[in-house]
Amino acid sequence: MKVLVDTSVWSLALRRGGDSTLGPVRELRSLIADNRVQMIGAIRQELLSGIRDEGQFNELEARLSAFPDLPGSSEDHVMAARFYNECRGKGVQGSNTDFLICAVAVRHRLAIFTTDKDFALFAKHLPIVLHR
Repeated sequence: MKVLVDTSVWSLALRRGGDSTLGPVRELRSLIADNRVQMIGAIRQELLSGIRDEGQFNELEARLSAFPDLPGSSEDHVMAARFYNECRGKGVQGSNTDFLICAVAVRHRLAIFTTDKDFALFAKHLPIVLHR
């Protein structure tokens, strides 16, 4: 199964070369080697946002270019809004980007790889699969 890797995992891996002793970093490297990693524009944007140094920005942009974005659709955004409303109605909060990740994962039948504990809460109410 292909895997949509959340910003939280990428951030661990990209910090100062990534601590390869961390489980999520080792797993991401394994997923990359197996050609199972998927990317969306919203995650790419989160990863690149806040990098002030132009050289570092360009280097990260180039590294991430190995992972083309899955095509997005308005259907994804509508489903993300439905997911937001469903979870909110059950008292579970999340960001618009988190619910977009859920929607894209459901539409493309992807597992979500994250260290963000909110996704475990979403999984109680949404038809998402978390990568373990």
